[in-house]
Amino acid sequence: MSDTLPIDKARAQVDEAWRTDILPALEDFIRIPAKSPAFDPHWATHGYLDEAVSLAEDWCQRIAPPQSQVEVIRLPGRTPLLWVDVPATGEGEALLYGHLDKQPEASGWDSDKGPWQPVIAEDRLYGRGAADDGYALFASLQAIRLLHDEGVPHPRCMLVIECAEESGSPDLAAQLDHLADRLGNPGLVVCLDSGCANYEQLWVTTSLRGMAAGDLSVEVLERGVHSGDAGGVVPSSFRIARALIERLEESATGRITHPALQADIPEERRRQATAAAEVIGGGLAGKFPFAGTTRPNATDTAELILNRTWRPALEVIGAEGLPASSEAGNVLRPRTALRLSLRLPPTVDGETATRAMAETLTDDPPQGARVQFHPGGSANGWNAPGFAGWLEDSLNASARRWFQREAVFMGEGGSIPLMNLLASRFPAARFLVTGVLGPGANAHGPNEFLHLPMARRLTGVVAEALAAQATSA
Repeated sequence: MSDTLPIDKARAQVDEAWRTDILPALEDFIRIPAKSPAFDPHWATHGYLDEAVSLAEDWCQRIAPPQSQVEVIRLPGRTPLLWVDVPATGEGEALLYGHLDKQPEASGWDSDKGPWQPVIAEDRLYGRGAADDGYALFASLQAIRLLHDEGVPHPRCMLVIECAEESGSPDLAAQLDHLADRLGNPGLVVCLDSGCANYEQLWVTTSLRGMAAGDLSVEVLERGVHSGDAGGVVPSSFRIARALIERLEESATGRITHPALQADIPEERRRQATAAAEVIGGGLAGKFPFAGTTRPNATDTAELILNRTWRPALEVIGAEGLPASSEAGNVLRPRTALRLSLRLPPTVDGETATRAMAETLTDDPPQGARVQFHPGGSANGWNAPGFAGWLEDSLNASARRWFQREAVFMGEGGSIPLMNLLASRFPAARFLVTGVLGPGANAHGPNEFLHLPMARRLTGVVAEALAAQATSA
């Protein structure tokens, strides 16, 4: 057996597999409105998640190497999970993760596109769920099949494909418990549900932010009154809410000041941010549709990367008690309620942060206003273990072979709650987290697309990482 993929032949095989086997399956997958349970409470009755799993199961039965086990795990009251177990031809065990559930439709799709309508244009496959992250199953199993067909040793590979990631993976812990006797001790975990800053390089995710959310409510009256009569006598509920938020965030800069919501940034992550900034240049801020002369929060790209990946950031994502402007009378409103979403540094505990928010916002409210904070859920971030050794060597080499450019290591600003679950289950594992959610991909929004050349290259990168693990002992 060889332990190296012949790159020209491997690239041709991956391209052919994507053209003949993967693309048709992904197009069929896009047509299924398999919305996550949070967006389709009647998912079991509608059957779309089961339809997506059935499609994936049939494809795996056809593509998986001989003696592979393909099974759908169905626990009472939980979404289905697809389990694929591929026997080893080399050393070690690896777990490869993906999900088949999708975000809801969203409005604003181009007239020739739609969430459940696959469209291929300019190397992009448009439609909901292909990039986030239905492609992961197909790319992962094809990577294993490539190694099998080329006689390159690979570890035992276990694919865990869930159906509730977009709802926060509420079923995954129970499903992993159910599979505990079969999961073994994976030395590598692969997740392809992350992002990239361009489509010309391999972007390896080094960290993910956590999140704390909740509803801040400020009441000053039992009912609204004439603003001319009460203005200057009764405090504004909006002003008090603004003052309370100032306890967490400097309004002039957006800097989060509460020490419990901050974390020390590791020096390695600072160096990686500087290196990534040299690649991205002005592209980080440039990808956002700023209105008018709005400027970003910093001029230095490395600082923007750290702001986005290792510093907390607050946004008001919803409000109650504020009528539409067209319906606003001269009333001093009795109540303002704001839904707060706070992105957290990777190493700050989500529940601890939520408690700190609640205590800070409700302690000694101005002018004795009735103030409440109702937690809306939290998620921990994730900081990757070290890459040094066989994994870093493999990623750097495969980046040059499949992208002809160097790999870039950088954190992401979003959250993938399951990463901490997997890290706690497999504390000795290395993690390869990457993805195709790059400029314009617009996951969760209109015109979501999968960048096909990027997906094909990642197929090769995963194959080489698995081959490196199998020969690293």
